[in-house]
Amino acid sequence: MESRLDRLEAVQSMLLEIGQLSASCTDITEFIGAVHRALGRIMYADNFYVALADREDGTVRFVYFVDTVDQGPSPDERVTLASPEQSPTAWVMLNKQALSMTAEQMRARENGRNWGHGSIAEHWMGCPLFDQQHAVLGVIVIQSHLPQHTYSQEDQALFALIANHVSNALQGLQSMDRLERAVQERTRALAREVAERRRAEQIQHALYQIADLSASAVEPEALALNLHRIVGELMVAKNFLIALAHPASNELSVPYYADEKDSYTPNQRFPIGAGMVSHVLQTRQAQLHDAGSVARLRAAGKVREPLGNIDITSWIGAPMLAHDQAYGVLVVQSYDPAIVYTKNELDLLAFIASHVAVAIARMQADRAVRNAKESLEQQNAALAQALHQLKDAQSELVRQEKLASLGQMVAGIAHEINTPLGICVTATSHLVQELKLTREELAAGTMTEDSLGAFFDVVDQSLRIMTTNTQRAANLVRSFKQVAVDQSSDDIRSFNLGTYLNEVLLSLQPKLKGRPVKVEVACPPELVLDSFPGAVSQIVTNMVVNSLMHGFERDQAGRIHIRAALDGDGMVAFEYGDDGAGMDAETLAKLFDPFFTTKRGNGGSGLGGHILFNLVTGALGGTLRVDSSPGQGLRYYLRFPQKIRKTPVLAAA
Repeated sequence: MESRLDRLEAVQSMLLEIGQLSASCTDITEFIGAVHRALGRIMYADNFYVALADREDGTVRFVYFVDTVDQGPSPDERVTLASPEQSPTAWVMLNKQALSMTAEQMRARENGRNWGHGSIAEHWMGCPLFDQQHAVLGVIVIQSHLPQHTYSQEDQALFALIANHVSNALQGLQSMDRLERAVQERTRALAREVAERRRAEQIQHALYQIADLSASAVEPEALALNLHRIVGELMVAKNFLIALAHPASNELSVPYYADEKDSYTPNQRFPIGAGMVSHVLQTRQAQLHDAGSVARLRAAGKVREPLGNIDITSWIGAPMLAHDQAYGVLVVQSYDPAIVYTKNELDLLAFIASHVAVAIARMQADRAVRNAKESLEQQNAALAQALHQLKDAQSELVRQEKLASLGQMVAGIAHEINTPLGICVTATSHLVQELKLTREELAAGTMTEDSLGAFFDVVDQSLRIMTTNTQRAANLVRSFKQVAVDQSSDDIRSFNLGTYLNEVLLSLQPKLKGRPVKVEVACPPELVLDSFPGAVSQIVTNMVVNSLMHGFERDQAGRIHIRAALDGDGMVAFEYGDDGAGMDAETLAKLFDPFFTTKRGNGGSGLGGHILFNLVTGALGGTLRVDSSPGQGLRYYLRFPQKIRKTPVLAAA
C-alpha cells in the first residue's frame, strides 16, 4: 500500500512538473525531453518517442526519439503518415485511440511480419495527443525491448493520463504568442551570431594578411605600415607603435611610430626598463591603462621615462611572444575621451600580437634559411670545383697508369724480342763466315765433296735457327701490336676470347718470365665476344700484375687460373683466381678504392683495382664480386654481356 502511495505521489509530482514546464519552456523538444525524464521515474521508459502531425501536408515529425535498439529519423525530417494497417503509430493517430500490444500480438496480427518500421517490441503502448477540438496533435509512445519489462493496466492508465496533460501543454507551446516570442529570440540570437561571425571573419582576414606579409619579401617600412592598416581595420588605431626587442644588447628599437601629437625618428634605440613598452615586455602580459593607472605606475617607479606624450585617455600594449621568446610590443593609444579601449580590444590586440610574433619568427627563420642556403651554395660550388679538379687529376693519373703499363709492356717485349733477334744475327754472321770459307776453297780448287756437304749442313742449320727465332719475334710483335692497339682504343670488335687471352698472356711473358707461377686458361674455343677487347686486356693485365706483385713473393711457386664460359641469357661468367697470399676483410673492402695499395713505394700506384672495377661495371656493363682470406688466395667473379650493342664510354677512371 505504501509503495502504491509513493507511486501516486510521483505521478502527481510529474503532472505538476508538466504544468510548470508548459509555462516555462518555449522549445518542444526540450519540453518532451523533460517529460521523458520525469516518466522514467514512475515506469520503465528507456524507449520513448513523440510524433507530431502536420494537417496541411499529411506528414509527421518525430520531434523526440530515444530507443536502445533502433535509430530514429531526424527531428526536422517530415515523414509521410502511413495507413493504420502499416504502422501502429498511424493506427493510434488515425483511429484516435490508445493502443497496447505485446510482441506475440504484433506477430499474430501480421503473421510473423513486422507491423510498422523498426524492431518488434516486447510491449508497445501508444496514446493519441488531442487539442481542445479533439483534433489529433500527434502520438506519444513508450515501448520495451526486454521481456522483464512490460506494462500493466495501471501503467496504461497512468500513461493515458500523462498523454492528456502533455496534450494540454503542447497546445500552449504551439500557441502563436509563444511562437512569435521564440521567433524573435531566435532572430536576436541569429543577429548576434552574424555579428560574431563577421567579427571573426575580419580577424581571420587580418591574420591572413599578416601571414601573407611574413611570406612576402617586403621592406620593413612597408611591413609596419601594412600592419598598422590591418590593426586599424579592427579597432580605432590612429596612434600606433611597433617596438622590437634586441636581447643581445638589452635594447628596444621603434621601427614604426604613428601619433597625433608626437613626431619620432624611426629605429632609435632605448634601453629596456624605462617606459611603458619596457613594462609590458618585462611582465610579458597585455595591459590596459588610462591616465590614472599610468600615473600610479610612475608613482610606483615601474615606469620612469614614458615614451612620447603622457596625456592619454586610453592605452593598450601587447607583447609579441612566440616560442617563449619576446620579439617586441604592439601599442595602440587614444587621446580622445570618446575613444576608450576595453578588455575586448586588449584581447584582440594580444591575439594579433601573438600572430605578428609568429610572422616575425618566420621571417627571421626564412632569412636564416636563405643565408644558410647561400652559404651552402657557395660551399657546394667550391666543392664541385674541387671535385672537378680531383676528377681531372684522377683521370690524368689513370691515363699515366695506362701509359706506364703500356711502356712496361714495350720494355718487356723489346727485351724478349732482343733474344731471338740476337740469335738470328749470330746465325747470319756464322753463315756469312762459312760462305766466305767455301768460296775460298772453291777458288783454290781444294773443295771436296765432304766440305761442300758440311757447308750445306751449316746453311740448313742456320736457316732453321733464323726461321724459328724470327717467327718467335713476329709472334711477340703481333701480340704486342694487337694488345697495345686494343688498350689504346675504345672500339667494339668481334674476337675469340680464348685466343685473345693467350695473346694477352703472351704480351705478359716478360713479367711472368723467371717466376715459378703457372697460368692455366680454360675457355671454350667457340666463345666469341662482341665487346671491348681493350677492356678485357686491361682487366686481365691488372689481375695478373696484381697477383705477381701482391699475391706471390719473387721466388714463390704458384698457380693462376682463368676460366670463362657462357652463363645463359647471353652472359659470360669469367673467373680469375690465384693461390697466393690473399688478404683480410679490411684490406678486401678497400681493394677497388682509388690510390689504395699495400705496396706504396714498391711500384704500386693504387689504381689497378679501381681501373679494373670501373672497366667491368662501366665498359663491359657487368658485375664484379671478389673473395679472399689470408693464405687462401684471391678470386674474382665477373659476369658481363657476350655482345654489347651500344658503345659506352670506357669507365677507366
